[in-house]
Amino acid sequence: MPKTSEILAKAAQRAQQSKLPYAGALLPVEAQEMRESADAVIVDVRSKAELDFVGRIPGSVEIELKSYPGMKPNPDFLPQLKAAVPLASKVMFICRSGARSHDAASAAATAGYAAAFNVLEGFEGDRDPAGHRNTVGGWRAAGLPWMQS
Repeated sequence: MPKTSEILAKAAQRAQQSKLPYAGALLPVEAQEMRESADAVIVDVRSKAELDFVGRIPGSVEIELKSYPGMKPNPDFLPQLKAAVPLASKVMFICRSGARSHDAASAAATAGYAAAFNVLEGFEGDRDPAGHRNTVGGWRAAGLPWMQS
């Protein structure tokens, strides 16, 4: 497995190439390595319904960015984040496929989290040719730790 410094350099390079407003973008396996070796926190921003019915990442912080039904924005997202994760932390955001986690990482960076990262591909990854998730990219397809609720 690459060293934390190598992972952070790749993540920063992706951020620079894509002009991201936060510290970097990580692949799921890189996020897991960061979690194990760099005292980084995963914040899962999926809805409670997704967590309950699709699965969870053990040890992650769970804060909805948008709530089901209707995917209404959580007006307390940033206060809840600040209460759960210190500003100086390396914080990695994950959602279903990487879009909401991009928004969460952007909001966190604006709120003062200098080490905010998006986990690319998300928990379920992209749809395969049959329209199903969990086979093309993502946390679960990578065989990383997760549990069914």
